Amino acid sequence: MPITDFLKKNATLYPNDVALVEINPELKEDHGTTWREYELVETKPNAAYRRQITWLDFECQSNRFANLLTVKGVKKGEKVAILLMNSMEWLPIYFGILKAGAIAVPLNYRYTSDEIRYCLELSEASKLVFGPEFTGRVEAIYGMVPEINEYIYVGADCPTFATNYEVIVQRCSKKPPLVELTDDDLAAIYFSSGTTGFPKAILHDHRGLVNACVVEQKHHGQQKDDVFLCIPPLYHTGAKMHWFGSLLSGGKAVLLKGVKPKWIIEAVSNESCTIVWLLVPWAQDIMDAIDRGEIKLEKYHLDQWRLMHIGAQPVPPSLIRRWKSFFPDHEYDTNYGLSESLGPGCVHLGVENIHKVGAIGVPGYGWECKIVDDNNNEVKQGEVGELAVRGKGVMKEYFNDPEATANTIIDGWLHTGDMARQDEDGFYYLVDRKKDVIISGGENLYPV
Repeated sequence: MPITDFLKKNATLYPNDVALVEINPELKEDHGTTWREYELVETKPNAAYRRQITWLDFECQSNRFANLLTVKGVKKGEKVAILLMNSMEWLPIYFGILKAGAIAVPLNYRYTSDEIRYCLELSEASKLVFGPEFTGRVEAIYGMVPEINEYIYVGADCPTFATNYEVIVQRCSKKPPLVELTDDDLAAIYFSSGTTGFPKAILHDHRGLVNACVVEQKHHGQQKDDVFLCIPPLYHTGAKMHWFGSLLSGGKAVLLKGVKPKWIIEAVSNESCTIVWLLVPWAQDIMDAIDRGEIKLEKYHLDQWRLMHIGAQPVPPSLIRRWKSFFPDHEYDTNYGLSESLGPGCVHLGVENIHKVGAIGVPGYGWECKIVDDNNNEVKQGEVGELAVRGKGVMKEYFNDPEATANTIIDGWLHTGDMARQDEDGFYYLVDRKKDVIISGGENLYPV
């Protein structure tokens, strides 16, 4: 079944339950208000401190956007790019693209104008949905990408060269579009980190997205009453595929726009979050703020918080020992993945293996792993080689790049470019990259 069926199911079973909450702490601080005093639900995009939508709202908004695309002539398999900061509109737009039978193309919000243009041309996108933070960068390439026939703007003060999303989407039907989808239909293009200087377009189908939902839920056991705090950008497979556990279970997710330690702890407390995915610097900042007395844990409602997990970079064992001194009842997990494997989960530490912190883990649910030499022969246990993974989440291909695809997927195995070793207990440890890489904010950056 296509991944859009999960959204339809939640809208049917839990129509009035909250699906998504967006919190913008900077707006609260700007207005000098308390957590709830600036709460607005029905308002202009990005104008409220706290907004929320139900599962039925989510479904209807996605249907409206899907029908809009269909009316505008978007055909099955056509590509629609998304260049938005995390917001209440992000996921309904993403699912609207999928419901229309189109292929969603999320773009990195750090891209320059030239990189945006490059990715639009590489993916052959026909429309670009963008937000106010990117007006200048998009205007700089306006008219330079012939395939783009429309720019759709999400936010206040719509530029003259774009179409106003909020105005046009409300004119469209909230009924499901008449587009038939299957597991084999193409669904999304994500972009590689670009360690060679240019990102590659990574093509996935609905079957892969559904598999990511199942893997995440199997690893972290999301239930209906779990609340996931999402801080990293949704264009990245890491954030979105961790949220997929909430999609599968019908649980609430909170999109926090900001990484200050106090904001994170307040969000966990006020929204009753049970699962939080952090990067190493954010976890370190929280503990330092507690040590300085800036955060007094006894002032917050944190008993429900059951799981803290980290990905996107190696985790020092000392950090987790320190974390457990503050939060002794927390489960902890590490996930390893890459966009070519639909993000986290192809290697998974497991909450029961905290004694192995420092390792990236063992093969994730439904995944296989091996370590190979330059001739694609498996190395002996304990020796260093390239990590290769195999499972339902492996990309279909690098779009329009058969040579790179053939060099990366060999006999069904995805070669990650990460050098690793396996210990005597079967746990994998990262050692290095085949090529140099810099990690900033959880993103891989190429030194060039």
